Amino acid sequence: MSENPETVVPRKRRKGIYILPNLFTTMTLFGGFYAILMATDGRFEAACIGILVAMVADGLDGRIARMTGTASDFGKEYDSLCDMVAFGVAPAILVYAYSLQYLADYPWLGGKLGWVISFAYAACAAMRLARFNVLAAIASSNKDFFGVPSPSAAAVVTFFVWSCTDDSRSLFAWITGRVPFDGHDVLAIAAPLTLLTALSMVSSIRYNSFKKLNLHGSVRFATFAGVVGVLALVAIDPPRVLFLAFLAYALSGPAAVVWRRTRKKPASAA
Repeated sequence: MSENPETVVPRKRRKGIYILPNLFTTMTLFGGFYAILMATDGRFEAACIGILVAMVADGLDGRIARMTGTASDFGKEYDSLCDMVAFGVAPAILVYAYSLQYLADYPWLGGKLGWVISFAYAACAAMRLARFNVLAAIASSNKDFFGVPSPSAAAVVTFFVWSCTDDSRSLFAWITGRVPFDGHDVLAIAAPLTLLTALSMVSSIRYNSFKKLNLHGSVRFATFAGVVGVLALVAIDPPRVLFLAFLAYALSGPAAVVWRRTRKKPASAA
């Protein structure tokens, strides 16, 4: 017996995946995957460039999705998974392969402290991304961040390694005369830097999200000149300038907390 065509309920057509924003998100995943391969092969500068490409792609996918009206729940979940690889696993493996592995040379530390710190960084990045997804679902995305964003934390660790391994004729190389550095030489800096950066991601300190910046409006000439000056500094010595810039951003949160507390004390005393 044939079915009555008037009683047939039309099936809802499934919505596909938007190509353009998810293509940039896939570039984020590729940059992290490439960085892991290069780090395990001892090619640390190439690994750092892979994470840098992932950072650029991650900064573009969300903006493209909002500009083109192609934001989706799939894109948000896919972006979080790719960020975990590029800004959680890849920097942890990079800093371990470059420097933290040498902590095994000190048996009185247990011999496993290097990979413990590396794993702690990856775990903190995972918790940071999970907390961001929860807060984004209940609050506006233009609010300030709680804790250092995972791409910025990855930039601190990655550009530190790049600064130590880059052998270009830079001002830093002229001053120190010892570039590149061996991972064992900077172990006393790499270990606490990685651990503190990991803890900063899961802290409750507020950080500016910079999402309120109006890129479409007009700005003063001095502001534009300052941006051009920063780009010129990056072009002169990319590893050190980028490392110092993201390190300053990571320190801006605690500095703001100290500043607010010191201002409240004189007011309460008065």
